[in-house]
Amino acid sequence: MPSRSARTAWNGTLQEGSGQVELSSSKVGTFDVSFPKRTADEAGGTTSPEELIAAAHSSCFAMALSSEIGKAGGTPQSLEISADVTLGQKDDAPTITTIHLTVRGEVEGLDAAGFEEAAQKAKAGCPVSKALAGVGEITLDAALES
Repeated sequence: MPSRSARTAWNGTLQEGSGQVELSSSKVGTFDVSFPKRTADEAGGTTSPEELIAAAHSSCFAMALSSEIGKAGGTPQSLEISADVTLGQKDDAPTITTIHLTVRGEVEGLDAAGFEEAAQKAKAGCPVSKALAGVGEITLDAALES
């Protein structure tokens, strides 16, 4: 299986410094990072580890859910997944405290209960979910749309 990489160049202290994270494998972009903006309500044009984790989790979950729907005999028409990653405090240190996945889907061949079961299996089996097992709480809100 392939390995993917990213690189961050950082200059300065935690509070006054900043950096750039480069998506090295895909070469699709370089993005600014800053600790003060990471912990602020508004990102101000920068990304953060939490946003990158949210992107990784939502895309991985979409793939896992598509697979689980197929295993259950359904056909996904469209899936919309968002991941909200919360940075909080634990033991006086910044910590990812929760991740909330929201999925809305249009699926042929599954009822709401079948969709929910597929979503729960995808949450448990998604490689990113497994990698994030140390997060205090990962919740899921799955709803089949007509």
